[in-house]
Amino acid sequence: MKDVNERYRNFFQDVYAVVRLVPPGRVTTYGAIAHYLGSRSAARTVGWAMQSAHTFSGDEFVPCHRVINRNGMLTGKQFFGSPTAMQEALEAEGIVVHDDQVQDFAQRFWDPSTELQA
Repeated sequence: MKDVNERYRNFFQDVYAVVRLVPPGRVTTYGAIAHYLGSRSAARTVGWAMQSAHTFSGDEFVPCHRVINRNGMLTGKQFFGSPTAMQEALEAEGIVVHDDQVQDFAQRFWDPSTELQA
């Protein structure tokens, strides 16, 4: 079981490293992060990483509020301190959210596969 937990821990750390690179005022998706990390089908695991950020991330802040689903929806909002905390954090960065959806998603989308090209 230790090997499985260690694998998740390493993947989660990789996810956190990518999420820390998402600029304020931009959003990315679970799937885009998974694709960038070479695990195209691991979007759900990226979601688990976001949910677990407070236990695995150490002392460094992980801006989980910038990770949303592929349709621009705030699907992870239930894991924040209040039902509106995720939206408030995004709006503080200038992102417009209406009915739990980023309104200018295409313009705000940050794709690590293109933004982090070597």
